[in-house]
Amino acid sequence: MSHILIGVGGGIAAYKVCSVIRHFTEAGHDVRVIPTRAALNFVGKATFEALSGNPVSTEVFDDVDEVAHVALGRNADLVIVAPATADLMSRAVAGRADDLLTASLLTATCPVMFVPAMHTEMWEHPATVANVATLRERGVTVMTPASGRLTGADTGAGRLPEPTEIGLLGDLLLDRADALPYDLAGRRVLVSAGGTREPLDPVRYLGNHSSGKQGYALARAAAQRGAHVTLVAGATSNPGEPAAVDVVHIDSAVELEREMQARAVDADVVIMAAAVADFRPISVAGSKIKKGADGPAPITLAENPDILAGLVRARNDGVIPAATLIVGFAAETGDENGGVLDHGRAKLRRKGCDLLIVNAVGDGKAFGTEDNTGWVLTADGRETALPFGSKTLMASRILDEVAAVVPNGGRAADSDL
Repeated sequence: MSHILIGVGGGIAAYKVCSVIRHFTEAGHDVRVIPTRAALNFVGKATFEALSGNPVSTEVFDDVDEVAHVALGRNADLVIVAPATADLMSRAVAGRADDLLTASLLTATCPVMFVPAMHTEMWEHPATVANVATLRERGVTVMTPASGRLTGADTGAGRLPEPTEIGLLGDLLLDRADALPYDLAGRRVLVSAGGTREPLDPVRYLGNHSSGKQGYALARAAAQRGAHVTLVAGATSNPGEPAAVDVVHIDSAVELEREMQARAVDADVVIMAAAVADFRPISVAGSKIKKGADGPAPITLAENPDILAGLVRARNDGVIPAATLIVGFAAETGDENGGVLDHGRAKLRRKGCDLLIVNAVGDGKAFGTEDNTGWVLTADGRETALPFGSKTLMASRILDEVAAVVPNGGRAADSDL
């Protein structure tokens, strides 16, 4: 059990934090909620107490005998501040201690994550930009907010990320305090995720068991490490799109190849995490295939393009910049010809990519699960084991390898900060 401190700022998105509290309490953690005075205008104290199972205070002079303004921050294993308003981040940067939340922030030595939410103009104001940069320089994680509907009719950057995403990144920081350095700023990262669906007729398709969770985890973590991320997503079981990520949806392998080739031209890093169907029907029936007295008609298959190898060829031919880092994935099983790593090494040689992530699959491994393990193989022969853990944790370790070798000074990227 970990001790989680959740600070709640005075913004309309405060109601979403109730789901974040539930995420951690249902995982068995001890959660203490510290709202600002303004936050209680949006969600009442009783709600926070009922969800956390702990008393709620806002003032430094509450529970003086327990020295709460020191004890809460000192004892925390993780602090999440959501919504982090422009005012609250400004006070944190200045080292203010005029309420229980800001005082607790001064005593916290654990990972701290601010989750901003505000109108676009406030998020992009030079004062907020400078405050966010200062917090990051001090080692604080500041999530890049989502874009979408704000209050009233306004739409733009500054929307609070979904509670599920906040919870996933909070879990990641509990697992690994240094998992989200801001080390990919200015980089353009292109990620593919999910399975492809190859149509047989208007209602049927050939596909695979890929959930897309690992690709989504990579896109989410890369965006929060500062990259401008585009995610090309096939069939997935993910409930929502990651904050600060541009998502392009595709169905078939041919569509995936087209999007990846077109977008890789502007990428510093390309990560092919999608599970591409090896074959597709040569012809697609215009109407639903019916059962017949003689049984099903044979289906003739054609081989799908090797998208990863095609990206490497495009780089060799100068279509994609030579400095672009290309990362592949290999879902392997052992057989009479070798083990998982043997097949992974052979695939790395065939594909010619810079990094290859090898996963053992089958028997409930990798596909559709919340956890993963594997190895990172590099073109120069290094092999690094990826310990078993959440797919978000695995994504952070893969991005460590990427950040260590991606060329410095990525292309200028449009960024929300």
